[in-house]
Order: sequence, then C-alpha cells, then structure tokens
Amino acid sequence: MSEPRVIKKYPNRRLYDTAISSYITLEDVKVLVLERAEFHVIDARTNTDITRGILLQIISEQEEQGNPIFTSEVLAHIIRFYGDTLQGMMGNYLEKSLQAFVDQQHLFREQMRTLIGKNPLTMMTELVEHNLSLWKSVNEQFQQKSPSDSNPNPTPPPDPPTPVVERERKGRKVRDS
Repeated sequence: MSEPRVIKKYPNRRLYDTAISSYITLEDVKVLVLERAEFHVIDARTNTDITRGILLQIISEQEEQGNPIFTSEVLAHIIRFYGDTLQGMMGNYLEKSLQAFVDQQHLFREQMRTLIGKNPLTMMTELVEHNLSLWKSVNEQFQQKSPSDSNPNPTPPPDPPTPVVERERKGRKVRDS
C-alpha cells in the first residue's frame, strides 16, 4: 500500500498537492475524499496535521449549498456533547452508525443488482428488518459502554449482604448483652 498523499496548506490559504506538484482547491480535496484516496493536509508553517479542519471546511461549504445533511437540531445535539462525559463515546458512536449506514447502503445496492426480478416490496421489507436489527445492535453496544452516571436519578445499589460470620458475632453480642 502506498503512502498517504500529502497536501500542504500555506499561509496564503493555498493547498499544494505534493503528489502532483500543483496547487489544488477544496473541490479537488473533496474529489479525493469521494475517490477514497488516503491523504493528510499539513500546515506548511507548523507541520501540524490539519486534515480534520479542512474536511470540516468542505462539510461547511456543502451544508451551505442545496439540501443540508445536518439540521440545526442535529448540530445543537452535537455541540451539547462537547465537554460532556459522553463526548469521547459520541464520536465512536457516530462513526459506527455511519459505517453501519454505509454497509446497509452497499447491501441495498448489491441486492438491487442481483434481485432485479424480485418483488420490490418484499425486498424493501427485508432490507428494513435487516437495518433495524443492525441499528439495535449498534445502540446496544453504545448503551453497554455508557457510564451509569448518565442516569440523572440513579438508584443506589443495595447494601451488600452481611457475611455469615459477622451475623453470628452480632447475634452473640445481642445475646451477651
């Protein structure tokens, strides 16, 4: 496997693709993402990885055009997770959920190719059932990893049972007194 492509971002905001020795645009970076090319965007001055920032910039531009994926409510929910005890888990949950969605989409496309003659209603029903079980599985995994302090009114655990030896001692003390 080849090394990931390196794109340098210069202080003048220009992006330089070292693989093709040419300046590129955010649209070109978007094409790399769509082609599933491995790349890193590096700040030319500090040599730090700024790939996430560039990808967020592409998402921001896409959200301003046409039909956005993220509603205001979804963005508000995401913002609320910053600083929350579940912040670390949220990224993992979103990543797994998106991967499950991508897998589901791939399965659907494969079924469409192989089952063209099948009843579309039956096929959609099977797909929905599969999708539902997949989402339940992801949700169960997420809830298993969730800390118990996420419940605002936790029930205190019951007192541990008193060992037999201690009960007998207490019994003797009561009899002795």
